[in-house]
Amino acid sequence: MTREPTVLFCVGATKAGTSWLYEHLFAHPECHFRSIKELHYFTLKTAAQFDGAIRATDGKIAEMQARLNAAADARKPVVAKRLADLIEWRQVLARRAIDLPAYRGFLTEGAGDARLVGDVTPAYGLLSEAGLAGLAQVAAETRFVYLIRDPLARLWSHVRMIAARTAPDRFAQAAEAQMAAILSGDLSGEGKGIVARGDYAAILPKLARAVPGKSLLVLFQEEMMTLPGIARLSAHLGLTPAVADLERRVHEGRALALPEALRARALLWLRPQYEYVAAMFSVLPEAWRRNMEKGFA
Repeated sequence: MTREPTVLFCVGATKAGTSWLYEHLFAHPECHFRSIKELHYFTLKTAAQFDGAIRATDGKIAEMQARLNAAADARKPVVAKRLADLIEWRQVLARRAIDLPAYRGFLTEGAGDARLVGDVTPAYGLLSEAGLAGLAQVAAETRFVYLIRDPLARLWSHVRMIAARTAPDRFAQAAEAQMAAILSGDLSGEGKGIVARGDYAAILPKLARAVPGKSLLVLFQEEMMTLPGIARLSAHLGLTPAVADLERRVHEGRALALPEALRARALLWLRPQYEYVAAMFSVLPEAWRRNMEKGFA
C-alpha cells in the first residue's frame, strides 16, 4: 500500500518568507503542492463564510478563464492548471462545512509518490489553541512550520503591503500614517490584523501547547535563506535538500524607507517581541541583534 504523504501546515508569520517557502516546495521533486498557496479552509466557521469563499473563488475562476483565452501558448498549461485547481477547490468549498476527507483528497490528488503535500496559510497562526491542535489531527503525519522574521522588518513590510494595496496613489503617506497609528495604539481598520500576525509572544506559546514538539519547526526567515537553514527545514519535512534560489525575493513589496523617528518608536514598541524570542533562542540573526542593540541601548 502506498504511504500517505505528510501534510505540512505553514501557519505564518505573514511577511516572513511564506511565499518563498511555498514556491521552493512547489518546485521540489519530492513534494506535491496545488497552485493555490493559501486555502484558508480552517478559518471558515459559518455557512456565510463558506459562501463568501465560494464567491471569491468564482471570481478567480472567471479571471483564470479570461487569462487562459488570452494567454500565449507557452503560458496556457500553467494557467490551465491554476484554473483546474480552482474549480476542484470550489467543489470542496461547496460542501459548506469542514470535510476532512475532501480536504485531504484535494491536497493529495495527483500526488503520486510525493512525500509532502501542504497548505501555506499564514492566517492559521491566528487560530485558537484548539483549532491548531485540530490541524495536527488532519492526517496521520503532519508537520508545522512557523517562520519568524525580525519584528521591525516584518511589521514595516506588512504595513507597506497594505498601503500599496489600499492607497497606491498616496503610498508613502498611507504607510507612515498606518505605522504611526499602530505605535499610538490605534488598531482600527487593518491595524489589528497587522499587529496580530506578528505577535510572536502570543502565537509561539500557543503553537507549543497545541502541536507535538517533533511536528513543529520555528525557523528564522533569515536562517531559512541559507544552506544550513534549507538543510534543517528539509530534515524536518522528511525531504532531500533541493537546490534553492537563496537570493530570490518573493512579494518583496514596494520599497519605502522607514523614517528614523518612526523606527525609534517602533523598536521600543516591539521590545516585548524581541525579548520573548531572545529568551527562547540562544542565537539570534544579525538583523535582530543589530536592532536590539540600536533600539534598547
